Amino acid sequence: MVDKTQLSRRRVQYTDLDDLLADAERLVDLQAPTTGNWSVGQILEHLALVMDKSIDGFETPPLPWVVRLVFRIFLKKKILNRPMQPGLKLPKRAEKEIVVDSIDERKALAHLKQSVQRLKTETDRKPSPILGRLSVDEWNRLHVRHAEMHMSFIAEP
Repeated sequence: MVDKTQLSRRRVQYTDLDDLLADAERLVDLQAPTTGNWSVGQILEHLALVMDKSIDGFETPPLPWVVRLVFRIFLKKKILNRPMQPGLKLPKRAEKEIVVDSIDERKALAHLKQSVQRLKTETDRKPSPILGRLSVDEWNRLHVRHAEMHMSFIAEP
């Protein structure tokens, strides 16, 4: 058993979704530990589920329109272009939709690969529950920033 108190978060910066996949494959192959509360499988599955929802749509209701407007005007550029900070607590309904209790990391990696392929080949995108309508490029940048934050909790073995 790995002592998580001795592990630290990695600095992660991806250029694109292919960088994410390469890093995820490497870390799964190395059986890397995590520094946070989620397993590698949970992290990869969460990323895949959010990617799928950007194409298929979220069940969780969006934030009120006025809040989405404030996010779009004042925070959209920051969210899409700068590292995300951890600590956002999801509402229970959203958590049920995009967080799993446990999953095998190889199964989650396969799902992540499938989800990235969908992002590369399908052009339909549903609105973000936080930012509203986003272009394909904006959604992809959001996925990369989101992945950087979560993948930073997977330590170098």
